[in-house]
Amino acid sequence: MHPIFANKAWLGWYLLAWLLVSVLLANLLLMIGTLTWREALSVTAPLCLFYAFVCLAPWYMCRYLPARSTAPPKLLFNHLGAAVVAAALWVEMARLIAHFLNLSQRIHPEVPHLVVVGLLLYSVSVASHYALLAVQASREAELQARDAELRALKAQINPHFLFNSLNSITALTAIDPAKAREMCILLSDFLRKTLGLGERESISWREELQLAQTYLDVEQVRFGARLRVEMNVDDVCADCLVPPLVLQPLIENAVKHGIATLVEGGTIRVESHVNDGLLAVSVENGFDPESPAPRRHGLGLRNVRSRLETRFGDAARLTSRSENNHFRAEIVVPCRRE
Repeated sequence: MHPIFANKAWLGWYLLAWLLVSVLLANLLLMIGTLTWREALSVTAPLCLFYAFVCLAPWYMCRYLPARSTAPPKLLFNHLGAAVVAAALWVEMARLIAHFLNLSQRIHPEVPHLVVVGLLLYSVSVASHYALLAVQASREAELQARDAELRALKAQINPHFLFNSLNSITALTAIDPAKAREMCILLSDFLRKTLGLGERESISWREELQLAQTYLDVEQVRFGARLRVEMNVDDVCADCLVPPLVLQPLIENAVKHGIATLVEGGTIRVESHVNDGLLAVSVENGFDPESPAPRRHGLGLRNVRSRLETRFGDAARLTSRSENNHFRAEIVVPCRRE
């Protein structure tokens, strides 16, 4: 089916454009013939509405004969043949309408002009359809590229967390084997959940919080009382859809570059609320300003920012700032629900 039928508004504008063409054609017949304005418009209005649907047929031929991959002689032969058939239908319909209006004798001298106009309109239709197909191909290529980038960025996040967790387990095996075993169990639970949700395009904010909580359970084994968490989450956020594993890297960043640098530990505050159709999420933590800067500081945040740009474009953002030995990262995304 032609894509114009999928949208009633597009179809309405398309038919309106053809009615304007009928007015221009009526003016042409008025200038070069003997028809009055009313007679000319009585012929051209139904004629152009009929031809409007005839000129949708090139859509299927243009898809079957792509401009870039079809030999020029074959392209020219097929479209020229179709244009001749369409022009013949155009002229015969004009004659039929004129016969019904008792204008057969007066429309006969206009037939050569109608043939030229019919061929011209059909040619414009063919060119328009090729342009439309080119736009569609460009959009599909862009979406495929964005989707490939999104999958690549997601693949970078999972190993990043896994390597950090394995390093933590390695450290615990020497000083507290029981905690190392507990951490292995919690890590396997987290990975099991991410395997089930990580390949989905979107998950609910409720599920994302559960993933983040599972991650915090893993880190709680490592840090014990040094790691404290405060959650302030509005219930209306629960059904908002977000990319999977978009919160966990922010919390991981807060643990690794914040809590881990403080001898007495600290608190991670997670807040989320919906305002004007936007889901705003913030993660705040304290840090030691005198601790050495990490070699790969901000990798998780850069990945999240890239994922948001890939998925939402300018409609989403990730901002961060440091103030009074506190670091705050904030995500704002459209709150789309299932």
